[in-house]
Amino acid sequence: MSAVEGRVALVTGASSGIGSATAHALAAAGARLALGSRRGGDLGIEGALGQVCDVRDPGQVDALTAAAVDRFGALDIVVANAGVGAYGDFLSLDPEHLEEMIDTNVKGLLYTVRATLPHLLKSEGADLVVVASIAGQRGPEGEAVYAASKFAQVGFMRSLDHELYRQGVRCSTIAPGGVHTEFAMGRGRSPGDPDLAEMMRPQEIADAVVHCVTRPRTHRVLEATILPMSDDSMN
Repeated sequence: MSAVEGRVALVTGASSGIGSATAHALAAAGARLALGSRRGGDLGIEGALGQVCDVRDPGQVDALTAAAVDRFGALDIVVANAGVGAYGDFLSLDPEHLEEMIDTNVKGLLYTVRATLPHLLKSEGADLVVVASIAGQRGPEGEAVYAASKFAQVGFMRSLDHELYRQGVRCSTIAPGGVHTEFAMGRGRSPGDPDLAEMMRPQEIADAVVHCVTRPRTHRVLEATILPMSDDSMN
């Protein structure tokens, strides 16, 4: 039996990219799924709960959490994946993009954890996984606000780990480099960007999420940094 078999997992930002790949990977491992995204929908996964959820709205996050617990009776895994990005020099950044990144990446994570943590604490083996970014570890040029939002995620999860691991909730941060998705398209990325070909695929990051939640309960993965072979920025 899979270590995920029968466990209830809630995934935000589930409609595309890393979120969709993670949902399918967890479903293949036997998880029961609650999927939240701005588009809504259950991705065609049998038995999954799909619901519209913009994590900037705490009421929608609360509603998704309540619906998941009502449907499945518990909550064991939360993958906080919802996120947005916009790249470019700081002074050229549209104010609306600044607000959206802080509201989605920072506040949205806080709202997600606040809504789901009481239920995770009741689980016999809970996992909280956040899909952050390498930008939250190194602060690359042209990503000042995005990096700030991801540094906030990394710091929040490091602190939460100290608070929660003795209570049986494992806190893991996935920090990928470039992933070939629709992320930030038209906001610093374009479909014709030649760098996309060398980026990782969403399924590879989904595999890392599954790895974290399937470790023996005797240890925890605090941070997993994953880079494409073409990225030499950490050397």
